[in-house]
Amino acid sequence: MTILGIETSCDETSAAVVRDGREVLSCVTHTQPEHRRWGGVVPELASRCHMEKLPEIVRAAIAQSGVGWSGIDAVAATRGPGLASALLVGWSAAKGIALRTGLPLIAVNHIEAHLHSVFLDPAAPDPAECYPAIGLAISGGHTNLFRLDAPGKIALVGRTVDDAAGEALDKAAKLLGLGYPGGPAIDRISKGLTPREGAFPEGKIHDGAICGGLDASLCTSFSGLKTSLLTRVVNEPPKSDAEVAQIACDYQAAVVGAVVKRCERALSACPAARCLMVGGGVSLNSLLRTRLKETTADRGVRLLLALPAHCGDNAAMIAGLAGMGRGIASPESFDLDVAPSWPVEAS
Repeated sequence: MTILGIETSCDETSAAVVRDGREVLSCVTHTQPEHRRWGGVVPELASRCHMEKLPEIVRAAIAQSGVGWSGIDAVAATRGPGLASALLVGWSAAKGIALRTGLPLIAVNHIEAHLHSVFLDPAAPDPAECYPAIGLAISGGHTNLFRLDAPGKIALVGRTVDDAAGEALDKAAKLLGLGYPGGPAIDRISKGLTPREGAFPEGKIHDGAICGGLDASLCTSFSGLKTSLLTRVVNEPPKSDAEVAQIACDYQAAVVGAVVKRCERALSACPAARCLMVGGGVSLNSLLRTRLKETTADRGVRLLLALPAHCGDNAAMIAGLAGMGRGIASPESFDLDVAPSWPVEAS
């Protein structure tokens, strides 16, 4: 199967062609710069930019793939989760293309696709060799932990109860005057510095009911951490770039430490796990990668990280997951609307 994938869940407009779920023939992605002045994604701007950019991006993906329209076997697109107005652009375009060409239409879950993104690396093992596994989807909109017993057999075991890790980093960068997107900026200025232990709180969850019945020890909260930073900046404004960098380093360590601790607990709860799969934009964070490598090495578990090109939102992961037989296919898919809160377990 050679599949055209379309991704417009947030502020990346992307189209890709992937063969047999893993071989990326093309992937063209446009990251919208319009949101920088606002310090975050504006849904109305995002959807408008998707409408303007998507046609040329789809054409470019088809041209770069070398297979032409005649070589496409199906069209896949993100149905959710994501911003409703942004999702609607890509999903509607995919429906239109499928109707015009007579190709099957496949609705794909964005979060499950992030987990599949690790297999777009040619060096990654066969997926069948990796189960059972623990999966971490970590981005600006999501911080979720999953247990994966087989392809398509996924259970949510932990999540953030408020901000996602990427959002927490972006908001911190805004408070510190580092610009948007904030995660890469914090990562960059923190390199070479040593975080001070206990500088910021971990954000423990004490009531499992807040987590919707999930194990509270596997869930995270970053709202208190963000408030702690705000209080610190207001009461003790940093007096130099060096102080800003140290605060950023301490804050990043608190975010990463909370996530890594939950991964450790999830792996301990699943002693048969062969792999830890990590996808999403925040998986590019250098400290997170270092800490996860240490954690998995200590446990003899294989760490699977997406290639940098496939960490952020991209259509290759959408087409790739569809090529592995996942998603909701025609004719049912043509009756579906977008699902901004679509859980992985229901996909």
